[in-house]
Amino acid sequence: MSTGELLGIEPLELKFPFELKKQISCSLQLSNKTDNYVAFKVKTTNPKKYCVRPNAGIVLPRSTCDVTVTMQAQKEAPTDMQCKDKFLLQSVKTNDGVTAKDINAEMFSKEAGHHVEECKLRVLYVSPPQPPSPVQEGSEEGSSPRGSVSDNGNVTGTDLSTATRAFVERLEPQEKSLEARALISKLTDEKNNAIQQNNKLRQELELLRHQGNKNRGGVSIMFVIFVGLLGIFLGYLVKKT
Repeated sequence: MSTGELLGIEPLELKFPFELKKQISCSLQLSNKTDNYVAFKVKTTNPKKYCVRPNAGIVLPRSTCDVTVTMQAQKEAPTDMQCKDKFLLQSVKTNDGVTAKDINAEMFSKEAGHHVEECKLRVLYVSPPQPPSPVQEGSEEGSSPRGSVSDNGNVTGTDLSTATRAFVERLEPQEKSLEARALISKLTDEKNNAIQQNNKLRQELELLRHQGNKNRGGVSIMFVIFVGLLGIFLGYLVKKT
């Protein structure tokens, strides 16, 4: 934070995680160290490249104000990721009750006898955060992971990745075993259902055969009775004749 008498500025360097064709923003916090109203104004050496909101304003006594600096999307990366752009933040005491609409260039004029504090801010480009590296394969197949502990008793990042891979490898056979059990259970149920259907069909077939035999037996008895009655009738006719 700056050591100015009026405003504390945090940070003193504008750091942008540089990415091509993407707008990038960073923030400043201004802290009023006094019991007076303090006006501020932000200038830059490259106004077409940056957008500052607000670029001027009032910080109330013992309060703070946030300023957002946005860098427009860039089509080319700078050489060696170095940036020569700079910002200048000017601050001056003003009358109580002044608002941002009352700010003008004369308020920051040293020639007019105003005590103007100035703070230069550098611009730095930093690399964007990298995605986590993929889990590396072990050098020997089937080798068990060995964890090591650092001097402070914590597991290192490499050992943590190895332990994670080992856990996944142990988890996969368990999942396959569960799938196999589910498939066996399904096939067993289908087999039992097929056996039940087969037994039911056998019972119905036996019932049909039994009924068929009964019907055929009934026809034979009726035929014998009919022949007997016919014989008696013919005998009666012969005797009468």
